[in-house]
Amino acid sequence: MPAHSQLAYMASLDFGSRPPEEVARCLADIGYSAVEWTLAHFDPRTHTDDQIAAMVRATEAAGLGTSEVVVQRDFVRRDEMERADAVAHVAECIRAAARHGIGILNLFTGPAPWDPSAPKLGQEMGEGAAWEIVFRAFDELVPLAEEMEVRLAVEAVFGMAARDYYTSLPLMSRHDSPSLGLNFDPSHYQLYRNDIPWTVRQWGERIFHVHLKDCVGAPGGLPGETFTFPLLGEGTVDWPAFFAALDEIGYTGHLSVEFEAFTYYRTVLGSDPVKAAQLSMEQCRALLAR
Repeated sequence: MPAHSQLAYMASLDFGSRPPEEVARCLADIGYSAVEWTLAHFDPRTHTDDQIAAMVRATEAAGLGTSEVVVQRDFVRRDEMERADAVAHVAECIRAAARHGIGILNLFTGPAPWDPSAPKLGQEMGEGAAWEIVFRAFDELVPLAEEMEVRLAVEAVFGMAARDYYTSLPLMSRHDSPSLGLNFDPSHYQLYRNDIPWTVRQWGERIFHVHLKDCVGAPGGLPGETFTFPLLGEGTVDWPAFFAALDEIGYTGHLSVEFEAFTYYRTVLGSDPVKAAQLSMEQCRALLAR
């Protein structure tokens, strides 16, 4: 395990509908050190400041930290008002994070390939046009993050403008800012056949947060079509090499499980997020023991 790193778990799936106190206690009992919250529990548009403060207190009362908050709004929209709303929403989340002592927000670029209303990249919208939209969004958000002392961790996601190492370079090159870095999810890099240990070494200190998620298949469709995100250890990610590379760059942040083995979750685990978190902890311990 990378030196001084700790395991976290994303409170997604059916955890999203449970009270934060219950989620935090459950994850602490399983052995996690932090929670990766989502907009289901942290959203200044649907939660009051008191509710967000209560979430933070519940996390701390369980002896956990907040590894980051996932605030993934799609910036690449056809409608200019939708684009502006996405940027404004993220800006509100940056200010809320600063008020409540949350240090990292997870973002992506878009367009989301699973959203039928989003333009299909390379078909309905060119890569260049998409990147101009992304640039405008981050040109506004990065200075705000610097002012608020909040770090933005951009996740490369399949099918989006930023989807692997090479397609994340334009944004990282445009903003050489201590407030802009990466949420490194090896599954997407593996999907595009990137050399994961090499990319980790290239990004170095710009890796703010790490996801633990496996992958098998090839890009071209949606999960379940040409690829899937299976249980940890069932895919093609070389975990020992990945952990060794994180050690090499001195990464000391959280390693957070993002459970997206959706079919297994429904058919075997009965859509029970506690079972998913427990199973993931067993897998993490086994992989880290290697």
